[in-house]
Amino acid sequence: MAAQLVTLLERLITHDGSLETSVPGLLLHRACRPTEPLATLARPSMCLIAQGAKELVLGTSLYRYDPQHFLLVSADVPVEAQVVVASPEAPYLSLSLELDHAMVCELAAQQRPLELPQSVSALAVSAVPAPLLDAVTRLVALLETAHACHDCAVLSPLVLREITYRLLNSEQGPRLRQMFMADGSAQRILRTLRWLREHYAEPVRIEDLAREARLSPSALHQHFKAVTAMSPLQYQKSLRLHEARRLMLRDGLDASEACFRVGYESPSQFSREYRRLFGAPPRQDVDDARRVAPLSPQLNG
Repeated sequence: MAAQLVTLLERLITHDGSLETSVPGLLLHRACRPTEPLATLARPSMCLIAQGAKELVLGTSLYRYDPQHFLLVSADVPVEAQVVVASPEAPYLSLSLELDHAMVCELAAQQRPLELPQSVSALAVSAVPAPLLDAVTRLVALLETAHACHDCAVLSPLVLREITYRLLNSEQGPRLRQMFMADGSAQRILRTLRWLREHYAEPVRIEDLAREARLSPSALHQHFKAVTAMSPLQYQKSLRLHEARRLMLRDGLDASEACFRVGYESPSQFSREYRRLFGAPPRQDVDDARRVAPLSPQLNG
């Protein structure tokens, strides 16, 4: 089954980069050589490698995954990602599939009750269960059938439902339930993350965030760091810088426009913090990114 997935991806994505597909949320990725570390915003998703290996860093924790292990991302978190095993003869081949919040909640409600962890990180790596690999391979195979568009429209929702079911019944099932369903600290942190994503350009007071999350400031800091490996203010800063990069890369804004659009008041402070995160000043980083066309900066596949 693993060899079949490699063959499918080799036919479907023939150049380095990321490829959107007709299945909502499904992207394919390829790289013919190891990449430099890239600051990126990981989205809630399941990431599976058919060939090669990749490493992500969240805070001080390193997560490595390969064809025997899949990555589960259960919240939006800024990470540093790097393809570490790839060559022209055996390119890195992977896929990322965004999690459907409503589908996770619906299927989780049908599962038997179980004890949920109290505090979880947004990232986890586990061995790939055979039923999950089989379902993912069948989903990818739909992309090259004789009637791919029609087949994907009709059949992909069924396979996506099966993949979600397999994830909920994998080693990471309790993590998904904790992050997506339980009315505990993790769910409150997810609501805080959503608020910060929607208001990243606004001034933030920890007391206000804590009140919205119905937690004390110290409890908010503790649980927020457990999920994201950073404080709420560090998280907001990372969101601002990632959005500024997107505005420059995709919308053509210059550094000054992007700086003020995302809530910075000082261009010099923006430039310093941008360079610290992305490794180069805004203009140089954007020029380099356009020249080398790296893997999608919004997904961690």
